[in-house]
Amino acid sequence: MMKNRFHLFFDLDRTLWDFDKNSQVALKILHKELDLQSKGINFYDFFHKYKRINAELWVEYGKGKITKEELRTTRFEKCLIKFGVVDDELNQKLNDGYIEISPNQTHVFPHSHETIKELKNDEYNLHIITNGFKEVQYRKLDNCGFSTYFDVILCSEEVGKNKPAPDVFHAAMEKAGADPKNSVMIGDDLHVDYLGALNAGMKAILFDPEKNHRTRKDDHHIQSLKQIPEILPWVFREVF
Repeated sequence: MMKNRFHLFFDLDRTLWDFDKNSQVALKILHKELDLQSKGINFYDFFHKYKRINAELWVEYGKGKITKEELRTTRFEKCLIKFGVVDDELNQKLNDGYIEISPNQTHVFPHSHETIKELKNDEYNLHIITNGFKEVQYRKLDNCGFSTYFDVILCSEEVGKNKPAPDVFHAAMEKAGADPKNSVMIGDDLHVDYLGALNAGMKAILFDPEKNHRTRKDDHHIQSLKQIPEILPWVFREVF
């Protein structure tokens, strides 16, 4: 079997890089540095409110309803307002600090490094497709020691659309010189990664460590990244 004809496209946040854990660490640093407690802002209340607001804004951004700049300038502003705080300077410090600190965090999902290394050694072609912003995604990959494993790293903003738009997947495959029937997308989001890839003519594996989704017949559905090498022959079975 010539594995070097197969292309594996990974999502980054919440698939390899542990977005929630790294975000919590970064926000805890900022909460202490900016002394938010003195403004009556408890860290855990702050973290959970921010997490919800940020997720809602990312959905809006993914649908093209808000811009990258709007997402960044309003997520902390909206969070502070929940605590009765209106402070443009504090909002800017939180925004700038988060962008600086968060990509430096290195928490990754269990078995990510050994799985990626195994797949690379098996001569699969490895790539990244992410909706995250270019200036921080490359830093995450570098800081976690992932950069050398991936041939193509595509941030959707380079295409002008976001996953699940087929154009994003097509652009990544074109850049990688990959055929859809020999390509699989591996990601945590059922609609953005899994169904988005299928709609673009690719194969797909849903990474679902918390078992949030029901496994359906013929779904390629994993809870651990270490399952990827063993499931790939089933994913590509008709083209092996």
